[in-house]
Amino acid sequence: MIISKDLKKPFLYVLGGMVVGLAAGWWFFSRSPETPDEHTHTHPHPEENAQVWTCSMHPQIRQDKPGKCPLCAMDLIPVKTAGAIDEAASPGSITLSPEAVALANIRTTQVNRSKPVKEVRLYGTIQPDERLARSQVAHTNGRIEELFVRFTGETIRQGQIIATLYSPDLLNAQQELLEAARIRSTPLLEAARQKLRLLKLTDSRIAAIEQSGQASPLIDVTADTEGIVTARRVAQGDYVNPGSVLFELTDLSSVWAMFDAYEADLPYLKTGDAISYVLQALPGKTYTGKISFIDPSLNKTTRTAKVRVETPNPGRLLKPEMYAHAVVEASPGGLENSLSVPKTAVLWTGKRSIVYVKQPDTPTPIFSLREIELGPSLGDACIVLSGLAEGEEVVSSGTFAVDASAQLEGKRSMMNNDSPTSSGEAHAMLTVQGLCEMCKERIENAAKQTKGVIFASWNMETKQLHLEYDPEQTSADAVARSVAQSGHDAGAYKADDKIYLALPDCCKYRTPN
Repeated sequence: MIISKDLKKPFLYVLGGMVVGLAAGWWFFSRSPETPDEHTHTHPHPEENAQVWTCSMHPQIRQDKPGKCPLCAMDLIPVKTAGAIDEAASPGSITLSPEAVALANIRTTQVNRSKPVKEVRLYGTIQPDERLARSQVAHTNGRIEELFVRFTGETIRQGQIIATLYSPDLLNAQQELLEAARIRSTPLLEAARQKLRLLKLTDSRIAAIEQSGQASPLIDVTADTEGIVTARRVAQGDYVNPGSVLFELTDLSSVWAMFDAYEADLPYLKTGDAISYVLQALPGKTYTGKISFIDPSLNKTTRTAKVRVETPNPGRLLKPEMYAHAVVEASPGGLENSLSVPKTAVLWTGKRSIVYVKQPDTPTPIFSLREIELGPSLGDACIVLSGLAEGEEVVSSGTFAVDASAQLEGKRSMMNNDSPTSSGEAHAMLTVQGLCEMCKERIENAAKQTKGVIFASWNMETKQLHLEYDPEQTSADAVARSVAQSGHDAGAYKADDKIYLALPDCCKYRTPN
């Protein structure tokens, strides 16, 4: 290429500049990191970027680099960088990002005290009231000449003629009456009348026999009571004796609703409890009553006890053997004002019942495992006997997601009961008085200065101090004493008046007399 004299000089300038730039770049980027410029600051901190890798199937496998699981040959997955642990987290707790909480649909529920109520559902049938059952009997011996009640289920009215009976004994009693009337023997006449009365003849019938002077071996048998025939014991032509049962009757003006209660539900039921039930045959109508009787023994086959509810039946709409479904709002005795948690918050492992508690007042969601003791089940909730305090928040949705995160990090979880931090860890909630952020800092510092305290957080609204501590080194009582010495009433301990009066005005929580 031929360059003219007019362009040769500028071309040399450009070429020289390119050479100088390349040389400067080589010198700048090739400098050794061991000799930094006096204005350059390096922050190597390799430990902050150290990555932990584990196996999704075997979380006990933990390595500082990617690779294969030595047990199942699956690819290891990253868990968390060592510098990502929240300083507010207590040992063994699980820290999740807000994005992870939203993705796993994790929600919490506050633990509160309330009157435990369980909705007990019972199933049963309508049955006749046994107290209204009657038997229609013959009052004299004889042969049934004619029967006017011919089938089971027929309704009988009191005084209705139900049969005609041929009775030789009745004939003899009438002849004795007529003979006594003929000889006009008052004592004999009265005795004969009384004998006929015992055979269920009325005074008007006896008077008619005396006037007519004729005896008849036939007698009309009338119903002593009203009801529905549930069983027929005789047929036309049968011979009966005094006391022989002709029919069995029942009165359906009042019936029993009989329900089967499983033995697990019996502690919630007691005589006098209000109950409401519906019938499959009569939709849209609800019947109410009270439990009048609970069978003291169980059916050894069904493991249920009978529960009885008495119900008036004026319109005879309720018929025996109708299906009934009852609901009882029951409260277990001796557990009033108890703590309860949703059933979805509890993980059962056979021997242990655990929940995940959200640590309060933390910039990122932090959850810690807590073993609890459960009381009776309340359907969708469970009574908590110990392990939780009022005001704490437990994971009620996404509990398995939190537990899975704990398993992947090798921490205590539903399937792993080994604590990597301590042999034992206790939890407690103390009521501590205070008003402002200065109080919060003072209370938490006083608690954390107590030897053995692992975690302490005070809630300004609920006045609750959440503690996690080593029970071998301290106790909740000792922490309360330490906090009281800082000027704040804690639990059963009251701060000294001199210390309290030395607090700033914004921290004085006591109401002046």
